[in-house]
Amino acid sequence: MSRRTVIAHWLIPAEPAHGFFQGVINDLARRYDAPLFEPHVTVHVASNRADAAETAISEAARACKLIKLKALEIGHSSKFIKILFVQFALNRELRQLNERIRNAARDSSHYKLKPHLSLLYKKMPAVARRELADSIMAPFSEVIFDSLKAVRCISPTQNRADVEAWRVVAAASLSG
Repeated sequence: MSRRTVIAHWLIPAEPAHGFFQGVINDLARRYDAPLFEPHVTVHVASNRADAAETAISEAARACKLIKLKALEIGHSSKFIKILFVQFALNRELRQLNERIRNAARDSSHYKLKPHLSLLYKKMPAVARRELADSIMAPFSEVIFDSLKAVRCISPTQNRADVEAWRVVAAASLSG
């Protein structure tokens, strides 16, 4: 599988959800010797062009109000970047944000929007993942997101070094 550098466009949760999820991520990273990262929902992945990312983030942030997503479940999978995650319902606002970013970045990639917020990046056996997913209770049925970030990263992200190499290239607050 070929790997390449891309720009991931993230939606960042507002407080108090940001603090809660960051605490869970920090705790799991410490317990399982896994990388630390900021809580986020990936909205779009585009080609590695920082100038386009900056334009996309600022245009989308100006056009978008706060985004509220309904939390569905704590899920798990065998994919490194989706070992343990909060699954969110896809809504019209998120689809529009995805489209705005894709258009502003002039990017035709066909990123499949499946909104989730990862809590842990680590290879684990299915039984351990399931037990962990069952042990976490998110205190929110809905989460409000109030900012965007564009992050340069390797795709697909496969290990701790990949996560630790992520770099924010643009950020903006949603218009409120």
